[in-house]
Amino acid sequence: MSAPIRILVVDDHPVVRDGLAAMLNTQSDFEVIGEAGDGEEALRKVAECDPDVLLLDLEMPGVDGIETLKRLKEINARARAIVFTVFDTDERIVSAMHAGAMGYLLKGAPREDVFRAVRVVNEGGSLLEPAVASRFLDSINDPDALTARQKEVLNLIATGLLNKEIAGRLYISERTVKFHVSEILAKLGAGNRTEAVAIATEKGLI
Repeated sequence: MSAPIRILVVDDHPVVRDGLAAMLNTQSDFEVIGEAGDGEEALRKVAECDPDVLLLDLEMPGVDGIETLKRLKEINARARAIVFTVFDTDERIVSAMHAGAMGYLLKGAPREDVFRAVRVVNEGGSLLEPAVASRFLDSINDPDALTARQKEVLNLIATGLLNKEIAGRLYISERTVKFHVSEILAKLGAGNRTEAVAIATEKGLI
């Protein structure tokens, strides 16, 4: 019998971690070897325990999921990461895949899909939920196009709102707003928010 797939569960909510660990341990070919509540702890445990697969949340305090993926790539970690998150925005998906994620599942996915993702990714494959795959391909085909969420942020920037105020309007974190703003500036080729609004107005985006 082959060795079980060794899994590290990374999520800042203890109840979620415990639930995932319990679910994964129902499979005879899985072994949850540890849990981490943020990226820093995850990186330490990767070095200590050498897991095969990480089940990784994106929104965490301190070092978040995207930064964790980047650091794993920098140190050439053997572990393969599956993002397991509530975030289904185009830019989150694209950022995670570019940062090195081998799978992307939304919380609420059937447990069979989670089990299959772990097995596929462990074997060297990659797995995206159909809806996630569609968004990822659209973003690759037209990388300079603003996503729906980015257009929302851009319109709020045009009204003069600050990042904190935009976060409150859209029920997202201020850090996520900053991420959107940097993506908007890059895609529009703008040096600042005022220039971005001017370019967007000229292009008829707002």
